[in-house]
Amino acid sequence: MIPELFLFITLAFIVLFVTSTVIYSTVKLGISPMPSSYKAYLAMMKLADETGTGTIIDMGSGWGNFVIPIAKKYPQRQIVGYELSYLPWLTSTLLKKLLGLKNLTLYRQNFYKADLSKASVLVCYLFPEAMDKISKKLWLEQASVNFVISNNFVLPLWQHSKVIRINDFYKSPVYLYDISNSEHK
Repeated sequence: MIPELFLFITLAFIVLFVTSTVIYSTVKLGISPMPSSYKAYLAMMKLADETGTGTIIDMGSGWGNFVIPIAKKYPQRQIVGYELSYLPWLTSTLLKKLLGLKNLTLYRQNFYKADLSKASVLVCYLFPEAMDKISKKLWLEQASVNFVISNNFVLPLWQHSKVIRINDFYKSPVYLYDISNSEHK
């Protein structure tokens, strides 16, 4: 009886911890950590193939669904992920260590305050207000970012150079912006 009770209490504590952590982050950040769909992830990987050899930064790397595979696919490229939500950041950090991905750096930090001077590619699956802030940050800082890959949401002030429509119910778009050659809207 005692071992079963201990197991039940342990599992209940883990579920409560995970749930409260996600709820706290959702309330604090105004958005929950939501991974891209598998089809969107494949489209983002395909577009990343067209971005050269520079550093890729994932703005909101979440559970590592994109940064882990992209770091494995491109061991010669530096991959950086920013995530404020504790549990997703911890999960992706543990996966990084388990897989020995030396080209992947993960920060538990606000990406609006990030130094983008070494970035070549930004990857985003955010909400419209966040995309607006990123667009203004790129415009004002004149960062060395060459490309932006955005799942579902447009990057205001910029014209996309390519769009992949995912074969899902909504025909969701994944955009590629060639910032270095793009004209502003």
